[in-house]
Amino acid sequence: FFFVLFIRMPDTEIETGKWDNIDWSTHIVLQSNDTKPVEYAVHREAAKMSGLIKDMLEDQEHAEQTMIPLPNVSGKTMKYVIQYMEYHWCNKAEPIEKPLKGKVEDVICDWDKKFLYTDLIKEGDEKQHELLIDCIMAANFLNIKDMLDLTCAAVASMIKGKTPEQIRALFNIENDFTPEEEEKIREENRWCEEA
Repeated sequence: FFFVLFIRMPDTEIETGKWDNIDWSTHIVLQSNDTKPVEYAVHREAAKMSGLIKDMLEDQEHAEQTMIPLPNVSGKTMKYVIQYMEYHWCNKAEPIEKPLKGKVEDVICDWDKKFLYTDLIKEGDEKQHELLIDCIMAANFLNIKDMLDLTCAAVASMIKGKTPEQIRALFNIENDFTPEEEEKIREENRWCEEA
């Protein structure tokens, strides 16, 4: 399915190094890993959804000028990470059941559905999931548990009910097993299919 809506992108992008208008008591600056870095002013409390950033901020004085470079996050991906943190730091995400028994969209709030199926899974097309994978990697690096749970549940929902061949096609994974190796693995793991 596909949602038509406008999701507010962070309007906190700032010109690199131009920090004159930042209130350091409430905001920090996050810097992307792009060749020409992109910087965003982010509310301190929202940024603390990241375990990594929270740990870094504990070593700082209140209102200290803080710029944190994120070597594993591009500016494009950072926009979505910040959008997620800014929404969910004051709108706590509901836990997602594990294992996921149905489709992810049946167990998440409307905001998360729109977040996932507008751009991360572009216009709801499972084959256009590059940004989703980038956000998984960023959420993992930044230790944003709720975002990592959401994005991984979306992948779980995408592969649920698909054959290994369909999953390989969806994620462009080359099959490097011989037919004999594949049969041996299926035989060793037959119990998984019976459960």
